[in-house]
Amino acid sequence: MTWPIFFELVLQMLVGNADQFMISRYSQTAVAAIGNSNQVLNVLLLSFGVVNTATVILFSQYKGAGQREKMNQVASLALLTNMILGLLIGGILVAAKGRIFTWMQVPADAFDEACRYVDIVGSCLVLPALFMTLSAIFRSNGWLKEALGISAVMNVLNITGNALLIHGFGPLPALGLSGVAYSSNFARFAGILLFIWFLRRRRQQLGIAVAYLNPFPWAQEKRLLSIGLPAGGDSLSYTSAQVCILRMINTFGTPVVAAGIYSKMFANLSFLYSLALAQASQILVGYRIGAGEKDQVDKQVTKTAALAVMISCTMSVIMFLLSEQLFGLFTKDPQVIALGRKIMLIDIPLEAGRAVNMVMVRSLQAAGDIRFPVVSGILCVWLVEVTGCYLFGVRAGYGLVGIWAVMAFDEVFRAVIYLWRWRQGLWRQRSLI
Repeated sequence: MTWPIFFELVLQMLVGNADQFMISRYSQTAVAAIGNSNQVLNVLLLSFGVVNTATVILFSQYKGAGQREKMNQVASLALLTNMILGLLIGGILVAAKGRIFTWMQVPADAFDEACRYVDIVGSCLVLPALFMTLSAIFRSNGWLKEALGISAVMNVLNITGNALLIHGFGPLPALGLSGVAYSSNFARFAGILLFIWFLRRRRQQLGIAVAYLNPFPWAQEKRLLSIGLPAGGDSLSYTSAQVCILRMINTFGTPVVAAGIYSKMFANLSFLYSLALAQASQILVGYRIGAGEKDQVDKQVTKTAALAVMISCTMSVIMFLLSEQLFGLFTKDPQVIALGRKIMLIDIPLEAGRAVNMVMVRSLQAAGDIRFPVVSGILCVWLVEVTGCYLFGVRAGYGLVGIWAVMAFDEVFRAVIYLWRWRQGLWRQRSLI
């Protein structure tokens, strides 16, 4: 299951990375504007991930137990819930963007462009909400190739739109950063239409309709939120902490901000396959828990965690060795390239810890151990990571290098905690359906 999920994640990530790469040829200020905007958007997108995480867990357990009617109900309910959230959160973001960017201390030369980008993307936040939910449903049901194909089409449309709208083409005006935002919205909308088309062709296998919500399944909604809110809490806390850390980085100046944004982008490449492993493992854990095969779950999770560490470490070492060439694709500033090389060296132990965390957190959640990863994750991220980044990066003056070192320590520390929790075996006593 991992390979189709991996390629889908690569393609989804390319939407953001293609935006950064193509706009970097237009303006470095626009890079900082999109980078800061995406940090805020990523936090808000996790609001939809709350529902999607619960959807994957419940849907996969119902599928393992052979309860098709419940699968249809969960899928329909998830789409409705995230559609409402997308409309609501998008409106709040557009209204509050100025205050948010002021608090983040976004550089003055990037402030107005960041606001313009959020106006366009935030007003259509319902599009990524629906796209993410449909993708989660498809993956949970084993329709991996279809989800991959849709992501591929979406990326082609996004890159084509960027090429046409950033610098202009023929009668199309040069829109710069706004062109990136319009292109992303259009690509996501097209992806949603393709998901709907596939669902209509396979409605005998999976039904999504208002009929499954009449009468409204309040008990199922309560179950969805009781799983999703704690399960999504860890991710929401982590990403919120990253926004606070970016606020610290913003005080170091635009070259350091650019180095941090590029480093994060390359780090994402290092852990992407491990993330795909973790997501595939979560689905299979759900299937096997639903079918009562708990001994097989333990063997699967142990092997998956070991494989994730091996792959993430290999990728991060390659990123470090090629760091000068990679950063050179985006900038010619020697200060940014030299700083980026130091960051990619520190990123090697960070990715080893993060690989374990991604697998163990999703496996614990899928097995029904929902609250422990949330509580421990929140405490570690804010008491260790955010506090440490401020003390070492800002107060002690180690800058971006100090911040990255603290983040690496936090990932490894949490990895030890989650492995210990899994070995305790308390997840064997949990039940969600």
